[in-house]
Amino acid sequence: MSDQRITVVGAGLAGLAAARALADAGAAVRVLDRGRVPGGRLASRRIDERPVDLGASYLTAPEGSRFAGIVDDWVARGLARPWTDAFRVADDERMHGSSTGPIRYAAPAGLRSLAVDLAEGLDVRQQSAVTRVTADGVELDGGELLASDAVVLAMPDPQARRLLEPAHPLLDLLQRPEEWEPVIAVALRWPERAWPADLHGVFVNDSPTVGFIADDGDRRGDGAPVLVAHTTPALARRHLDDPDTVVPEVVAAVRRILGIAVEPASTYAHRWTFARPAAAHDEPFALDGGVGVAGDGWGGKPSAGAAWTSGDALGKALSA
Repeated sequence: MSDQRITVVGAGLAGLAAARALADAGAAVRVLDRGRVPGGRLASRRIDERPVDLGASYLTAPEGSRFAGIVDDWVARGLARPWTDAFRVADDERMHGSSTGPIRYAAPAGLRSLAVDLAEGLDVRQQSAVTRVTADGVELDGGELLASDAVVLAMPDPQARRLLEPAHPLLDLLQRPEEWEPVIAVALRWPERAWPADLHGVFVNDSPTVGFIADDGDRRGDGAPVLVAHTTPALARRHLDDPDTVVPEVVAAVRRILGIAVEPASTYAHRWTFARPAAAHDEPFALDGGVGVAGDGWGGKPSAGAAWTSGDALGKALSA
């Protein structure tokens, strides 16, 4: 594929997996991303002098999967670590049980560090916003056209829809904005830890406010008194225009559920307009006319592993 010029739009797990598969097959690949750093929803923001995971909460890797091999390599090199297989369960008032599942993996330096590792050696161009996909390639903000033989859109369906020409066949397959759920992630820092040492995380059921609470100090392994709460989609929709306005309601819910007596010392809210699809595509990716779409909305239940698997599969399909 040495004569093939392929552009991947999006430097999250799906985009980097696709780019890596294409580069391994010999294609000339460039990755364009509008952000300042790679990662997508493997998002870690530095708050109070430490990275806090505000996007994906953890990784899971089904035994025997290709993604499991990637995670095993990260663990061997100290970039990732097994975190926990058990979370607490709560309702809107209090914790009342626990739930055991697969091993969840976390990253000592924040999950974004794993995307940085995947990007090593690839031609990744940050702060490069794509405005349109044409028959000849991709058009950047400002009008520059980058010629491409094929284009990978590694992003949520609603964002991919914005870049395609009105008559493109993929539009019939891609979901609309109303078919995706938003989430606001709120980081909460206390002066000291005031919750059980084995909390790890909490699945919250039947709450109008939060759906999951992660112990960020526990998953990172530094014991910092930091929690990250993910809102329900319904609450996020009401506050997307100004995410900070959701903080008081989230603080009250977290304190009530975990029995924390004092207010947090600081908070930070980050919105995810397209956090996850209400129902994911069964197929691992979509490909038509040299344009492909991949991400965690493809291949069944959305997850970080699904995003990597989707991108890897699309990269291999283009290589073939």
